[in-house]
Amino acid sequence: MASLNTGDLGLLIRSRVPILVIESDDESEVLKALLRACGHANDPVVPGPVPAPARPRSDLAVFKWTVTDGLRRLDVPIAGAPQRTATQPEEILRHIRASNVAGAYVLLDFHPYLTDPLIVRLLKDIALEYSTCARTLVLVSGQLTIPRELEPLSARGALALPNGEERRQIVEQVAREWARAHPSEPVKADRHALDMLVENTNGLSVSETQQLARQAIFAHGTMRATDIPAVIQAKYQLLNRHGILRYEPIEQGMADLGGFEHFKEWLRKRTVAFDGSAPGLDVPRGVLLLGVQGCGKSLAARATAGIFNVPLLSFECSSLYDKYIGESERNLRESLESADLMSPCVLWIDEIEKGFASGESDGGAARRVLGGFLTWLAEKRTRVFVVATANDIEELPPELVRKGRFDELFFVDLPRLATRRDILQIHAHKRGIALEGAALDMLAQASEGFSGGEIEQAIVAALYTAHARGVSPDAQTIRNELAATRPLAVVMAERVAALRAWAQERTVPAQ
Repeated sequence: MASLNTGDLGLLIRSRVPILVIESDDESEVLKALLRACGHANDPVVPGPVPAPARPRSDLAVFKWTVTDGLRRLDVPIAGAPQRTATQPEEILRHIRASNVAGAYVLLDFHPYLTDPLIVRLLKDIALEYSTCARTLVLVSGQLTIPRELEPLSARGALALPNGEERRQIVEQVAREWARAHPSEPVKADRHALDMLVENTNGLSVSETQQLARQAIFAHGTMRATDIPAVIQAKYQLLNRHGILRYEPIEQGMADLGGFEHFKEWLRKRTVAFDGSAPGLDVPRGVLLLGVQGCGKSLAARATAGIFNVPLLSFECSSLYDKYIGESERNLRESLESADLMSPCVLWIDEIEKGFASGESDGGAARRVLGGFLTWLAEKRTRVFVVATANDIEELPPELVRKGRFDELFFVDLPRLATRRDILQIHAHKRGIALEGAALDMLAQASEGFSGGEIEQAIVAALYTAHARGVSPDAQTIRNELAATRPLAVVMAERVAALRAWAQERTVPAQ
């Protein structure tokens, strides 16, 4: 969808386009942009005191209609209450068609009426009579589906979002608001925090930028780097309109990720390209982590966000699909657009084979969704690093594992002896269990064939057992729990062996 600024709107109006469709939730900014596009740079959008009597204007007239207030002219200050005429859709369209006043007629939230054949016909009649009177219908709503009959007469776009300098001016304006409200308490601004706030409002509208700036400044009259995580989470809440993305607080880093030496080194080499400090390098797109269940793929995805020091977004594949034709693809497109607007970030897609596996009764939705995802992955220019995880190679669509889709395909195998020792130490330390070197070596040997998740659960089970006996957990208690457990590598030995055989020549080992 085209991004429209004031100049674009003016060009479309001068180009004699009879119907403009603008998808935006920021009505006041759309109205301001239209006023400027029609030659009214300083005219008010909201009613207020009238500074001077109304005077004739040579520029295009601008009208606003809502079902609550009817039609009101915006470019000429008019004293008194709004003109509560023609509040019903059919009435207003007949009124506009009979009017000989050229200009832009802005219809707010008109989308519910576009399923009525009479309304569609009236819109078409007005558009076809443009040569008689230059009346431009501007339909503004957060979401609009235009009937096929009106598409040849329409131009569609979204209001352009503020650039970096404009966002900085908005933040500074909010700071001045605080200063006027608290004359004895000037805003204490950290320059680095200001830059981070401006950067993290990228992709937001004017009103949304104002909202986040007020949230950061009005709480305590300061702007600090510690306020940025709350701003990022608030931005996520604004952008995640379908509940498909989930914001995950960063809790893990390299120290929490046992093993994965090759994967960690791979990430280290690409950190400078991802954070922009090496502009000559291509921004990495992402990785696919394939491996045995419970071996730390999800933890690796979380740790990647900690390593890059960016927000982590979890992609909920189960919420993606909709029973209505086309809605699944729309959900994907809007979710990926939200991820782009959250850039820089890590996008984690867990068990991607389940999200994009095609079925016989889905009408081809999964194939179209997969195609849309692969196109976005290949063409994206934002700093969104994708970490996709998978357990079952047989369910993975061939298109996903083709060379070039992801930057690298890593295989996460069962942990080796040294890695098992690290995992034991990490999880025992988290739970206050002291393990000496000899005890760690013994447990590492005893846990051969165990995944990281199974080792963690053995420690958790040892805590329950020790608590029931009224004693402190120790290495022997953990050893007993390990001995009582049959790991996945034993229970599903054939499948694990087949997965390892497939990955041996096709993937890079993560450790």
